[in-house]
Amino acid sequence: MSTDKTGAPTEVTAEADRFTISVDGQRAGFTEYVDRDGQRIFPHTEIDDQFSGRGLGSLLVAGALEQTRDAGLRVVAVCSMVAGYIDKHPEFKDITDPVTDDVKRLLAQR
Repeated sequence: MSTDKTGAPTEVTAEADRFTISVDGQRAGFTEYVDRDGQRIFPHTEIDDQFSGRGLGSLLVAGALEQTRDAGLRVVAVCSMVAGYIDKHPEFKDITDPVTDDVKRLLAQR
């Protein structure tokens, strides 16, 4: 468990198709994922407006990427928030795959 910029406790939780972040037990946002062929594809991340500016997006993405690495999966960052985090944290580049046309087709069919 970590804290946001206000010092409030946060928790990142894995669910069936998303990771969620909670602040003081209240859900504040999520990042969706699709697992396929050893890859975890991240198409979308959202933080509720009332929680903006507290660093929750970074905490959420960091937790999601760490859990993805621990699961032995590779990351495909379709979501700009996830891609931006990886650009700033090169320690995740070794598990990152490019967004291919095949990935785009898969997401378009969802």
